[in-house]
Amino acid sequence: MDYQQTLDYLYSQLPMFTRDGASAFKKDLTNTLELCKRLVDPQKKFKSVHIAGTNGKGSTSHMLAAILQTAGYKTGLYTSPHLREFRERIRIDGEMISQDHVIDFAENHRKDFEDIKPSFFEMTVAMAFDAFARAKVDIAIIEVGLGGRLDSTNIITPLLSVITNIGWDHMNMLGDTLPLIAGEKAGIIKPGIPVVIGEYQSEVADVFINKAKAENAPIRFASEEWEILKSEVTSEHLEFSILKKDSGLKTQDLKLDLTGTYQLTNARTVLSAVDELRRRGFAISDDEVTTGLSQVKRLTGLHGRWETLSHHPLTICDTGHNPEGITEVLKNIESTPHENLHIVMGVVNDKDISKILAILPKRAIYYFCKPDIPRGLDAELLQQKAVAFGLHGEIYVSVKAALKTAQSHADKSDLVFVGGSTFVVAEVV
Repeated sequence: MDYQQTLDYLYSQLPMFTRDGASAFKKDLTNTLELCKRLVDPQKKFKSVHIAGTNGKGSTSHMLAAILQTAGYKTGLYTSPHLREFRERIRIDGEMISQDHVIDFAENHRKDFEDIKPSFFEMTVAMAFDAFARAKVDIAIIEVGLGGRLDSTNIITPLLSVITNIGWDHMNMLGDTLPLIAGEKAGIIKPGIPVVIGEYQSEVADVFINKAKAENAPIRFASEEWEILKSEVTSEHLEFSILKKDSGLKTQDLKLDLTGTYQLTNARTVLSAVDELRRRGFAISDDEVTTGLSQVKRLTGLHGRWETLSHHPLTICDTGHNPEGITEVLKNIESTPHENLHIVMGVVNDKDISKILAILPKRAIYYFCKPDIPRGLDAELLQQKAVAFGLHGEIYVSVKAALKTAQSHADKSDLVFVGGSTFVVAEVV
């Protein structure tokens, strides 16, 4: 098979969450363990950092990878989902694995797939671990796909666990209360392995503290360790000054090439993770932190986080897709000068979007569309749901058609925003 035939095979043969939804989520680690056993347990052959959370885990993973690359470490990076190209999920020093690697892996292990019948995600995790082991990476940053406790990535024993925050997402699989969701995320906390929690949230903090205590795992909350003194968004960077609360008056002036202001929260988490890795023997200078954060997109290929698509009219996209993520997006929209607001919006069909629709601005002009995946919610249904919340706009046959119309309707002083789902953003970046 060539590369495209290989992808078609993998997509068609294996349950895939982005296509099939909850039915592709396997609630145990048996398949991943068996698949990796046949690969001679590659996950045991490299050091790793494991990153979970409702929002920010992707950005945090990419930031940390950029810093480690800058510090001279051969760095693996596993994230999901991809936006444009399957191989975005598996990178080594910012470079996607080769098409030949994907072809060979699928060909060499087709019998294993047929025997075990793994999900698409389970197969992809095994492919990533195999790639990192073969490349002899110094360290790999592994982003959880969904939840934590039962996620396929949770067969690793990392140097450090990171949980960014807890919010309302995937309740049909993780639980319908924040403590229940937190309990699933806390499942990545391992015996004796330090854990960094990005945000101290009073309603779930005890879940993490109790789990860490039970596992004898040192725990720290990044939001309690760092204070943002000032911040400013320029055309290319988010510039900020940050103080480590136990360091006297010593501040760091940093700039990040991810300009969404919500990245300040993720940056604190990354800095606490770097501090923990230094304790584990990694040589990472302050200058390397500064350089890495200023070049995350170039070093790791990250896209879709408050990303400017064009300037005439100003068009910005973001992958935020749950109430907490959309709340942060709205803060950035509010702080971006504009006259009229045009929102190109699409969502998936297996989520309760009422919390999102309730907070979206009624003054905006909406362009409803369906992301080009089977899980996409029909644009007409989305419009009907939106009208009930006082949101009005027309239906379009595709994301690109909606965006083209929005841009043609917008004046030069207007703002066009594209979002609602990772899969909507994937069609425009």
